[in-house]
Formats: sequence, C-alpha cells, structure tokens
Amino acid sequence: MDKEKIRNEGENEDQDQPKEDQPSSLMEKIQQLGQTNVPQLAQDSKIHCLTIIGQVEGHLALPPQNKTTKYEHIIPQLVAIEQNPKIEGLLVILNTVGGDVEAGLAISEMLASLSKPTVSIVLGGGHSIGVPIAVSCDYSFIAETATMTIHPIRLTGLVISVPQTFEYLDKMQDRVIRFVTKHSKISEDEFKDLMFAKGNLTRDIGTNVIGMDAVTSGLIDEVGGIGQAMKKLNELIELQNGEKERLVQ
Repeated sequence: MDKEKIRNEGENEDQDQPKEDQPSSLMEKIQQLGQTNVPQLAQDSKIHCLTIIGQVEGHLALPPQNKTTKYEHIIPQLVAIEQNPKIEGLLVILNTVGGDVEAGLAISEMLASLSKPTVSIVLGGGHSIGVPIAVSCDYSFIAETATMTIHPIRLTGLVISVPQTFEYLDKMQDRVIRFVTKHSKISEDEFKDLMFAKGNLTRDIGTNVIGMDAVTSGLIDEVGGIGQAMKKLNELIELQNGEKERLVQ
C-alpha cells in the first residue's frame, strides 16, 4: 500500500508540473531534426516540385560531407511524374555547382522529353552541367542575383595522356553544346565564346553569367522568382489542357 501511495504521489507531481518545464513537440522536432515541418504541396496539387541542389552525383559516390543530388533518385521520379495522371506540370528548382556530365545530360534529356509542361528556375547558381538541366524545360527563369558558370568539360583524377582522351573530351563537350543550343535561344558560336573566354574565371577559362546577362545572351528565357515561375507553369498547363479538349471535340 505504501509503495502504491508513493507512486501515485509521484505521478501527481509530474501532472502538476508547469507546461513550461515540459518540452513541446515543436522543440522536440527542432532538437531531433534541426527543423520544424515545412509546408508541403497540397495532396490534390497538379504541380510537382523537383529540386536539384548541391552536386549532381553520377557513377562515383561523393564524400558524405558533400550535398548531392543522386541521378538514380531523380530518374525514377521523372518516370513516375510522366505516368501519374494527377500531375499536370513540373517545377524544377536548381541551385547546383554541376557534377557528373553524363548524369546531368541524362536528367536533361528526360526533362526535355516529358510530355507535361515543365518550368525551371535557377536560384543561387546553375553552374556547369546545371546549364543543360536549366534549359531542358519548356520555359526557364533565373533569379536576378543567380549565376551560371559556363566552362569547358574537365576531368579529375588520373588521365591517360593520349590523343584519344582529348577526342573523348571533345565529343562529350559537343554533346553539351548541341543540347544547350537546341533547347535555348543562344547560338552555338556565342555559347562557345562564353565557354572558352579567358580571364573571366580565376585559374580557368570560361564565363560566369549573372541574372539578366543569361537572358540577354538567350540562354535563359526570363528573370524572375518563384511567383513568376508558378504563374508561367499554370499558363502552360491551361494551354495544354485547352489543346487536349479541342482534340477530343
């Protein structure tokens, strides 16, 4: 009996404890996850948001401290977006330093071949192989302060010093140039001038274009933020739905 009395008294003391002393669920989330729950798109939303951030990881795994976007995660998402009838449009948000060339081109080709309207927006940076990804969508935006670095293809690590290595790099570079010029308004000559310009980048050749410069060159369609991108995507969705209705009639 005495033990039960002591236990009950202890429980009553815990209940009487002020709420300020008890950690809230919000504080627990911050302590465990470092953030609270962020707002998500509504379940019935017709738009899917795809983020490509950090470094595009391809065939080689990058160090764990690197922020990466793995192409084996992105490709299944794009297949699912194409198959899902509830998704009518795709918004691609980029803040990437580039990465694996073949992985970036694979993502770019899949974005370009989607049958649903797509809009991309470069926030912060869309460097290197991020350039083809940005221009692969139906319409592209860039933030006023965002930058895009255009430079020749480079290899890291052990390189065999033979003419075949240079030819391989040259062909890979041609693939990037052809894709970018096909899916944007920039000419091949102007894009090559930006790619091989000297003195624009420290210890390298290439060009760093900022906001309006990317639009003026024809690389990106418009300077704008998330609001303009969402508005444009909704316009493209309505346009496509209107064309489908006319075909049915």
